[in-house]
Amino acid sequence: MAKNKITDLVLGLLEVYFQGNPDKGLSLYHLEFVKEGPDKVLRIFIDKDKEYVSTEDCEEVSRYLSEKLDDLDPIEQNYVLEISSPGMDRVLVTPEHFERYKGEEVEVSLYREIEGTKKLEGTLLDYSHGNIKLKVENDKGEAKEVELESKDFAKVNLAVVI
Repeated sequence: MAKNKITDLVLGLLEVYFQGNPDKGLSLYHLEFVKEGPDKVLRIFIDKDKEYVSTEDCEEVSRYLSEKLDDLDPIEQNYVLEISSPGMDRVLVTPEHFERYKGEEVEVSLYREIEGTKKLEGTLLDYSHGNIKLKVENDKGEAKEVELESKDFAKVNLAVVI
């Protein structure tokens, strides 16, 4: 089965699970079906409304999905199923993620150096058509806005602020 059909099928299965268990407060954060070395990995990140995702939450979703996928057997090759939380330093992937975390501190990994660094940290101000705007402070505490096109950054994570 083609990669897109597999992800669509898994999305549908997860939707049924989440709707059938509203008391758990779980939702899909991100899903990917990728090749890593010789292996295929079906990686699913689940999120929770007002709490942290527990190990038990991940185990329950994994058992449900494993059973459904074993019954349907849509994936011809061997694969690894991973269910986890996106974590405190979650990667922002979709436009919804960027909108949800506007105003939050983020870390941006750059493809090329900008002002002598390949990593920026600042407040996410805006997201539009794949581009982001950050408020970044220098060592002297002076703030400036930096706009980055999607081609400039490799990854954006929430910063873990202690």
